[in-house]
Amino acid sequence: MTDILHAFWAWLLTNIVAIAGFLLGVLLVAYILLQRRSFSGTIAWLLAVVLIPYIGVPLYLIFGGRKLRREAGKKDELGLIQQKGEERDLGPIERLLRSYGHPPAEGGHNLVLCRTGEETYLELMKMLHSAQESIYLATFIFRKDKRGIEVLEVLSEKARAGVRVCLLLDGVGCLHTRGRFLRPLLESGGQYAHFMPVFHRPFRGRANLRNHRKIVVVDEKKVLSGGTNIGREYMGPVPYEGRWRDLAFTLEGPAVRHYTQVFRYDWYFASGQQLPEIRPERLADKGSGQAVVQVVPSGPDVPNDALYDAILTAVYAAQERFWVVTPYFVPDDSLTQALVLAARRGIDVRIILPRRSNHPLADWGRGIPLREIQQAGGKVLFFTPGMLHAKVMLMDRQMAILGSANIDYRSLLINYEIVMCVYSPAEIEAVETWIRMLFGGCQEGIAQAGLGRHLCESIVRTLTPLL
Repeated sequence: MTDILHAFWAWLLTNIVAIAGFLLGVLLVAYILLQRRSFSGTIAWLLAVVLIPYIGVPLYLIFGGRKLRREAGKKDELGLIQQKGEERDLGPIERLLRSYGHPPAEGGHNLVLCRTGEETYLELMKMLHSAQESIYLATFIFRKDKRGIEVLEVLSEKARAGVRVCLLLDGVGCLHTRGRFLRPLLESGGQYAHFMPVFHRPFRGRANLRNHRKIVVVDEKKVLSGGTNIGREYMGPVPYEGRWRDLAFTLEGPAVRHYTQVFRYDWYFASGQQLPEIRPERLADKGSGQAVVQVVPSGPDVPNDALYDAILTAVYAAQERFWVVTPYFVPDDSLTQALVLAARRGIDVRIILPRRSNHPLADWGRGIPLREIQQAGGKVLFFTPGMLHAKVMLMDRQMAILGSANIDYRSLLINYEIVMCVYSPAEIEAVETWIRMLFGGCQEGIAQAGLGRHLCESIVRTLTPLL
């Protein structure tokens, strides 16, 4: 009798689990179909959930969230300050971004490129040492190496002097940067927080949502941003053989308030602490420089995919050239097709990227789109001296884009990112000059793939939306 009961309960439990799994699968399929994502991304997740449910369902529960608030931990949408500025028509990109609710482009900025890791380090330390009121620093990676120790020492010193110091670290990028290493900052009166810790509240789709923004705001007057993290490979006082080639910039002027506002929202989400409102005199700042810029954050806290749409529009609107510098080039089908068509209509399309990046999977995923662009007449330029980590785009002589976003699915459609569109001629020319400096260390052309490599690249590209 006991064996019969055990068999019955085992049969019942098995059927309950099977029915529950089926219902969960149906709900997830409907959920995936209702989400706004690329066609290839939708198909990839559907195949994973339907064909390998024991793997696909848990992966989706952990990594599948994109734009929905629940998966984003109910992070408030960014409310960038809207100031009525000078009326100007800067072209289709600026109009598109304004239609999405982004603040208009503004003049009056001093924009200086930090073209090397040495320049970035010196500018960062200079800014931190000059702080009198506040230091807001957000980074994806904060290494526990000599460079990280030096930055932390200055932050702690400033905190002891009464400066408000807030250090925001990503939960994945700074997985091992915590505890004892950061204790001196806390003991000095500073604060730090981790954005979406990896091991906190699992199965909420949050592990896939990373804060990739790099922002340093000092006294709400000056910003350092771009693609550079804190670590030896990114910056230092003297040249270092293994240092990556990156690009950062400093900015003074009205748009500093937007970077400050983005940090305030991110900090409140990560720490639960509300920073003081931006001071009225900062809001009234009109600036005295010549640079015309527009700040564009992207991610789950921004409605729509304005950055992605702006890049796509820029490719189609280009009349002369569209240059891309990126460490990881894994565009979706729509962006790949736009670049292919631009090359076919005679636009000077150039993709500059490292010969070998620090992410082999991304290197396998880039082969197919790069060959399609090359076959259409575009140029593929591999930077050979080392790792190239900069994120830059140049459209004609009308616009440059600088910031934290790579040309891949994760940066453009998942991560929290921030970039700046530059519209003023002198600053665009400075960006062009920096890109041309890279050409001397580049080899042109990507070789055709054999059957085995083509098969592997196709598999990786199919999995791209899941990564």
